[in-house]
Amino acid sequence: MANLNISSKYTMNSGYEIPALGYGVYKTPAAEAEEVTDHAIGVGYRHVDSAVAYRNEGPTAIGMLKSKVPREQLFFTSKVPPKDLSYKTTKACIDETLVETGLSYVDLYLIHSPYGGKEARLGAWRALVEAVEAGKVRSIGVSNYGVHHLEELDEYIRQTEAAEGKGKGGVLSVNQVELHPWLARPDIVEWCKKRGVIMEAYSPVVRMEREKEPVLIQLAKKHGKTPAQILLRWSLQMGFVPLPKSVTKSRIEENIKLYDFQLSAEDMESLDTGEYSPCAWDPTVSKD
Repeated sequence: MANLNISSKYTMNSGYEIPALGYGVYKTPAAEAEEVTDHAIGVGYRHVDSAVAYRNEGPTAIGMLKSKVPREQLFFTSKVPPKDLSYKTTKACIDETLVETGLSYVDLYLIHSPYGGKEARLGAWRALVEAVEAGKVRSIGVSNYGVHHLEELDEYIRQTEAAEGKGKGGVLSVNQVELHPWLARPDIVEWCKKRGVIMEAYSPVVRMEREKEPVLIQLAKKHGKTPAQILLRWSLQMGFVPLPKSVTKSRIEENIKLYDFQLSAEDMESLDTGEYSPCAWDPTVSKD
């Protein structure tokens, strides 16, 4: 991990590359999204994570493109909203995202959550696969999927390929879930790692609910960094793609200053809490 830098990327199962650090816009008001995203790109981010449910895809995309960084160097993600998940609604969402953003393609499109039942999940996935075939989307994945949801999708992909041919079931590239030292999800991480599925980490700084934890204070002092920077560096060294969000320009800049230090093996071990403490929702445990 010593060679990580702001330009670091991972190759997804789709064959496309994803920047190893993203800028999240969850709960960013549409009126502010353009300005703060433009600032994020200006200080070095090249990966922006939005969603239909965030209601800021349009201004976020405008802000992303405003800096005149070539489109091929930028990475834009959106997600099918959790409510009313189906094949039909997913197809409509993808088309609406392209209209809303003005983009000719979306780099990554995810199913936002597994809620809705098996038929809805697999129908949405089929629509994502068709969007890739149509050139509307480059890579596809899921969000908030537990191992049982992932197994269901993996079985569908294998069965579809057996019946229709290689690639016809789609290629799972990403699973985006809440990840941090108090929710490291070793079962999901292991499943994805074995299959080359990239793990994206939302709420990587735990909404700063843990900034006074003694271990964080100690590591921040040791490395001359903030607790948030320690958590983001942990995420990077775990091989995750963290998605810090902020509308504060100084924090946006701070959250990218992660490449002039490295957590030691002992540091990483000290952050192995063994806890299962979500700070957000947790659809991964849904049995629906």
